[in-house]
Amino acid sequence: MNLEKVLMAFAAAIAIGLPALATAWAQSKIGAAGAGTLAEKPELSATIIVLVAIPETMVILGFVVAAMILFGV
Repeated sequence: MNLEKVLMAFAAAIAIGLPALATAWAQSKIGAAGAGTLAEKPELSATIIVLVAIPETMVILGFVVAAMILFGV
C-alpha cells in the first residue's frame, strides 16, 4: 500500500469523523434545550424535531466528501 492511498484513507476518515463529533456536540446542546422546551410548550415538538435533525446533514455531507475522496471524483 503506497502513501497516497494511506493519506486518502486518512482524509476520508477525517471528513467523516470531525462532522460526526460536531454533530454529537450540537445535538447534545439542542436535545437538552429541546427537552426543556417541550416540558413547557409541547406544541413545539415539530420544531424541536427539525432542530435536532439539521446537524445530521453535516455527517451526510462528510460522508459524501469522504466518498468523493476515496473514489477520486
